[in-house]
Amino acid sequence: MRKTVVVNDKFQTGYVYDRIAPTGKNFDPQFKPDLAPFEMLRLGVFGGVYMNDCRNEYPASWFKYARISDHGPDAACNYYEILASQSLSVWQQKGWIHEDDPRGWFQWYSRYYMGRRLPGEDDRQIKRWRAMRRHIAQIKKYCQPGDLACRRKQRQALLHWAYDSRNM
Repeated sequence: MRKTVVVNDKFQTGYVYDRIAPTGKNFDPQFKPDLAPFEMLRLGVFGGVYMNDCRNEYPASWFKYARISDHGPDAACNYYEILASQSLSVWQQKGWIHEDDPRGWFQWYSRYYMGRRLPGEDDRQIKRWRAMRRHIAQIKKYCQPGDLACRRKQRQALLHWAYDSRNM
């Protein structure tokens, strides 16, 4: 089951990690995302630019229906057709980026989903994921069920964190 992955892309050269868990299984009991990374890509996240140069690290099927932009962030590539991300430089300045995942949370989640485990970093990222739940409470409080036009930016941000607000 163990598989060693060597990464050579725009952000990492010679980065090596092992996939030790089955794909999409054996998650921490506190981590129950609504969506798999490939579902997020199909729906539309990060303005379509998140994983353009590192596709060979993941199954080709993830990108078959992904909403991808080849000309920079594009709101039309997002499910809610609104840009809801801070730039990578902001994430770096705030210290939210870990050296193993220089693209941020979604890279961590994609690798976690594929079976990589990093004990301390997994705990940190799961804690950050759980903190996003506050946005769910706001959507439930201020939006009518099924009104996807209500709080689109907040809904798109939740989608970036594998929460699916379409059924709230």
